[in-house]
Amino acid sequence: MTYNAVVIGGGPGGYVAAIRIAQLGGRVAVVEKDKLGGTCLNRGCIPTKSLIAAVDKLKAVEEAAEFGIEVSKPVINFGKVQARKAEVVEKLVSGINFLFKKNRVDLFTGTAKIKAPGVVEVEHNGEVQELPCENIVIATGSSPALIKSLGYNGTTVITSEEALQLTEVPKSLLIIGAGVIGCEFAHIYGSMGTEITMVEAAASILSIQDKDISRRMQTIFKKKKFNIKTNATIKKIEEVDGGVKAELENGDIITAEKALISIGRTLNTQNLGLAEVGVELGDRGQILVNDQMQTNIKGIYAIGDVVMKYQLAHVASAQGIVAAENIMGKNSTMDYSAVPSCIFTSPEIASVGMTEQQAKDKGIPVKTGKFNFMANGKALSMGEGEGFVKIITNQENDVVLGVHIIGPHASDLIAEATLAVRKGMSAKELATTIHAHPTLAEAIMEAAENVHGLSIHG
Repeated sequence: MTYNAVVIGGGPGGYVAAIRIAQLGGRVAVVEKDKLGGTCLNRGCIPTKSLIAAVDKLKAVEEAAEFGIEVSKPVINFGKVQARKAEVVEKLVSGINFLFKKNRVDLFTGTAKIKAPGVVEVEHNGEVQELPCENIVIATGSSPALIKSLGYNGTTVITSEEALQLTEVPKSLLIIGAGVIGCEFAHIYGSMGTEITMVEAAASILSIQDKDISRRMQTIFKKKKFNIKTNATIKKIEEVDGGVKAELENGDIITAEKALISIGRTLNTQNLGLAEVGVELGDRGQILVNDQMQTNIKGIYAIGDVVMKYQLAHVASAQGIVAAENIMGKNSTMDYSAVPSCIFTSPEIASVGMTEQQAKDKGIPVKTGKFNFMANGKALSMGEGEGFVKIITNQENDVVLGVHIIGPHASDLIAEATLAVRKGMSAKELATTIHAHPTLAEAIMEAAENVHGLSIHG
């Protein structure tokens, strides 16, 4: 039997692509060497959100007295926290297996290699079989960058994967890199009492965010007593009794129980047979594709982290759908005009579209509006008035270019903003859309009104 497609990798890009191919009437197989769900489900998005949910509950108990609820001091049972995380992951992995059976997607466990266009070889426990197919979708994802020069050993010097599997809350943690992953782990373990030190080579944490957002988050972290060193790099790390000792390039010494390397990810493109079949790679090792997710070789597609457009699970899923629809004869293209991104710190951060600086760099005359959650009735009622909504518009036509939120439920609120950016809505259209009261979403409306200086409560 020849498959319409064989998908290599069962992460959020791969499994979505496979299901869509099946929905459109195709015969499809997925090759996965580990568990379905990929990094996102097993070692990333979902397990970190489970831990974050735990620290959110902890915060609620700690602050209960402010709402007139008297409780005793909470105690963290970290074993149960980790057990619940594992249960959530397992339930979702089982869900994907169910969807495969429902949609008649064949699953092969093993390591895949492209032998030729139309032939995927699967090796498992020494046995090899070939899967003939009309199309191949590469969805092999990425892995944490292992910087051996920084002393990575998986025990005292770790990556996000080991940070998710700790059996005890560390007393102190040195986080190397203050991007999304570093900040989320700072929030998780810092909330549980870990002494946090962050070292970031850039001038600020979350350096690719809008400057107002990154500045506010840095201020919040400092209020939490996190030790933040920006414009700083690690010269070397060595193991010492009780943990690690890091020497910075400026000579500063930092000691901690563990060090977490969170400075990026490497693409999983090795040993796939790409060079042998002639798949073209970019200067950073990414697989080059067009807007239909096709490589330069007919019948071979690539999606997700390996194409390095955005290393986000929801983008991989969208790319998977585009690849699937093209494989099944439809004409589908990717639209990157409005890609939301979320950071699950406290408060949350979410953004879509251009930052103010990006718009200015493109020579676009900008006008901005901002609204603080402190003036939002729902946020104040919740006791979560920290943060703001910032809207960037084109001054000439009022079109919303970007929306940046730091505040309660930012990851949920960004959906409205994403639709506004994608559809080219104006700030006036956002402002004159009636929003329910009292809701957090009113902050978006008021920020849009503030673009023209007409915010009622701002």
